[in-house]
Amino acid sequence: MTPPVPLMDARLVAELRQSIQDCTERGLSVASKWSSELYYAIPSNKRDTLISEEFTTFSTSTPACSRSPRPSLSFADPSPASSAALCMPVTPGNKSHLPSHFPAVRAQETELEIQDEAALLAARAFMTAKEFTRVEFTVKNCKSAKAQFIYVYSCFLAAERKAQRDWYRQNNTRGQPPVPINRLLATLLDMVKNATDPWLLFLKAVFLSRLNRREEAIESIIRSISGYHWNWSVWTLLCSCVGDGDELTALLPLLPLPATHPLILMFQIRTMNELHGPSENELAMCDRLLGDDCFRDSAWVMSLRACALYHLHDFGQAEKQFEKILAIAPHRIDDIDIYSNILYVTDNRLKLSRLAHEFLELDKDRPEVCCLVGNHYSLRAEHEKAVKYFRRATELDRTYLSAWTLMGHEYVEMKNSHAAIEAYRRAVDVSRKDYRAWYGLGQAYELLSMHRYALYYYQHATALRPYDVRLWQAQGACYEEIGRLKEAVECLKRALLGADPRETTIHMKLAKLHEELDDQSEAAAYHRRVVEICRIEGLVFFSLAKLPSSYLGPVERPVQDYAKSSIFVARHHMVIVGGDLLLAKDYLERVANSNAEEVGQASDWLKKLKSVLITRPAIPITEETSGH
Repeated sequence: MTPPVPLMDARLVAELRQSIQDCTERGLSVASKWSSELYYAIPSNKRDTLISEEFTTFSTSTPACSRSPRPSLSFADPSPASSAALCMPVTPGNKSHLPSHFPAVRAQETELEIQDEAALLAARAFMTAKEFTRVEFTVKNCKSAKAQFIYVYSCFLAAERKAQRDWYRQNNTRGQPPVPINRLLATLLDMVKNATDPWLLFLKAVFLSRLNRREEAIESIIRSISGYHWNWSVWTLLCSCVGDGDELTALLPLLPLPATHPLILMFQIRTMNELHGPSENELAMCDRLLGDDCFRDSAWVMSLRACALYHLHDFGQAEKQFEKILAIAPHRIDDIDIYSNILYVTDNRLKLSRLAHEFLELDKDRPEVCCLVGNHYSLRAEHEKAVKYFRRATELDRTYLSAWTLMGHEYVEMKNSHAAIEAYRRAVDVSRKDYRAWYGLGQAYELLSMHRYALYYYQHATALRPYDVRLWQAQGACYEEIGRLKEAVECLKRALLGADPRETTIHMKLAKLHEELDDQSEAAAYHRRVVEICRIEGLVFFSLAKLPSSYLGPVERPVQDYAKSSIFVARHHMVIVGGDLLLAKDYLERVANSNAEEVGQASDWLKKLKSVLITRPAIPITEETSGH
């Protein structure tokens, strides 16, 4: 069980508040927005009380520090060994990381920031305007740690922009690589290879991750978090480095924060959502984070919870959670695409249409909104329009995984398998951890009757999501198509582990496969399970004319399954040595008294059985004595 979340004390609130400024000053807009949302979500009376308390404590307990309510949190190490050898920032929560000569270093960095003030202000304005090359030129000769970060970061963003432009120029050509190629990454990494400043360590991790040096990236991320906890961008990067739930479990003890820290809980929930594998444990963490003593009104944490419910297929509760989010933040676009997926799955056309029109007016150039509108058109079976909006989403953000996947789904609906395969491949290029793209590739190749190719992609999907019934069923169907019936049986048995206990389709399929493998005993066992499930569920099989007019339960398919399975089990017991003839009689009588198509067949077998029971009750029927 997850330990309780600690109260939001003054120290945590002060750190969160300071992170808004720290991230903003460095151009980390996503991290700054995240910190602002969380800070705003803390109940105002509690927030104000804790901040006042922290300022009082900070001023009285550390007389060497500035009494300014917004002290500088980035200090350079003047050691000549390396211009990037910077010490960790000071916050009330990580004083243990400070070097013994901290006051001198703090004073040195403060002096450097004062000297760089004009350049830093200009760079911040240029960064906001996305004029990255101007930012580079402005801070190139500055000496402060903050300026060094901004310089390297702006170089990276400028190179990324160029790489994306070059990539888009090659659209629909054979020479276009799967992803944009930033040829400056190795040079940028060399600029920060000896970094000790937590912000530069974050950039180092970004470059290492992009160069597919994942283990080194994780090491750099952990060092960055040790120096500065509240940079959400570094946590997001760590999330992208985690391959599965086992890796997450192994990683958590290495993080330099207690397991009950809000950041650890948020990271864990976010990662499991990204892996499409949250559990009730993650839901409990969300509830604790939304408690009165934490982030009670946080739309961001509520969205985490809604996404967890969505991945758990609890669409009703997920929809209610999104409704609550929109009630307190009606213009929040983040994760609105997930809400649209829920409305699509539940076939809520009216609500999805209203949402699409509202958010299209709000911001038509957000990829989430384009995805929402695409789902709206898809539900109306206007697949070409849906593709148009999903493609627009990918043009706005080529890493937008859901749009590539949903575009593939639309092409499948349009029977354009080749276009679907291309869309799914783009999704896999963005993230190899999303089972939906692999599953989509399998479906597309199945449409082309290329079952061995489909099998390869289904195996990738099942490796990522080992308890998904549909994936094992799809894999089993491919094995059956290529004649490998034993492997098909194993896949369907694996599917049963995650299936609904009341499920009959997989049991029927397994029975059929065992019949083809000439394993009649196993086939009879699965048929008997179908009969038992139908009886347990109270699915009576009387004539439809005998059912009350108010009856809305399932009739036709269960009747069919029940009848076929009952006859098979009865025949099996009639032809084997030591078979249960009374059980066979019971099964046949129930079918004979139903409205199933097999009534005549059941009646014929029942006559044979009754004659045998009268004349030779102890001798089982064989194929010879039955006349068949």
